[in-house]
Amino acid sequence: MAGIWRPPLQVAWCGTVPYQEAWEWQRRLAAGRATGELEHDLLLLLEHPPVYTMGKGGSPEHLLQGEAELRGSGAEYFEVDRGGSVTYHGPGQLVGYPIVNLEELGLDVIAYLRQLEDALIDSCRLRGVDAFRDPPYTGVWARSGKLAAIGVRLSGRKVTYHGFALNGTTDLSAFERIVPCGIEGRTAASLQGEGASGDLSPRALAELVAPFVAHSLGFRLEEVAPAELGLPDLRGSSLSG
Repeated sequence: MAGIWRPPLQVAWCGTVPYQEAWEWQRRLAAGRATGELEHDLLLLLEHPPVYTMGKGGSPEHLLQGEAELRGSGAEYFEVDRGGSVTYHGPGQLVGYPIVNLEELGLDVIAYLRQLEDALIDSCRLRGVDAFRDPPYTGVWARSGKLAAIGVRLSGRKVTYHGFALNGTTDLSAFERIVPCGIEGRTAASLQGEGASGDLSPRALAELVAPFVAHSLGFRLEEVAPAELGLPDLRGSSLSG
C-alpha cells in the first residue's frame, strides 16, 4: 500500500544566536515564503543568549522591576510584533521558529497553535514528564508551572514566524523579574525540574522535538544546514551529529 505523500519541512539547527539576528532571519524568510520565493516551509531551532521580549498583548506592569532592571541583569530587552506578553529566552532553553504557510496547509492560527502544543506535549511525555494544556492559556504546562511558551505572527496574512520556547535546563530565576506571558499567579517550569530523562541540552531537545513538530503539522522532516537557507552556518550545526 502506498504511503501518504507529505511536503518537506526543512529543519536547521542554528546554534546560539542573538535575538535581534534571529528576528531579522525570521522576517526575511517569512516574507520570502509568503511571496513564493522560498519553495518549502522551514523550522529554525536554536538557543538565545539571555533576552526578554514583550509582545503586542503585554503591559509595563508585567515587568516587575522595570526595563532598566532587566537590562541590568545582563539580558537584552525587545518589544516585538508577536502576540502575547513578556517572556524570557536564555541558555538551556530550546527555541523553535516555524516559517510555515498556513494557507497551503489549510490551517487557521488556532489549529496551528494546538498542533504545536501537541508536538511539545508528546516530546515532553517521551522524556517522562506529564505535560498538558491548561485552557484558556496557550502553551504547555506541567504540575509546577509553564514548560513552553508559544507566540505567533503572520507574514502576508498566511506565513508564520516567531514560535515556541521549551525550558530544558533553563535558570528559572530569570522569570522572577516578570509576569511570564502576563499570567498572574503562575510560574515557569523546566524539564530538568520535572525530572525529565536524557540529555536536556537545547541541541538534544531540538533532535527530540523536530520530528514531532513535522508530524503534527503534516510534514516529513528534511534536515538542512543553515547555509542552505542563506543563514550563517555555525560549527556543529548539524541537528543529528
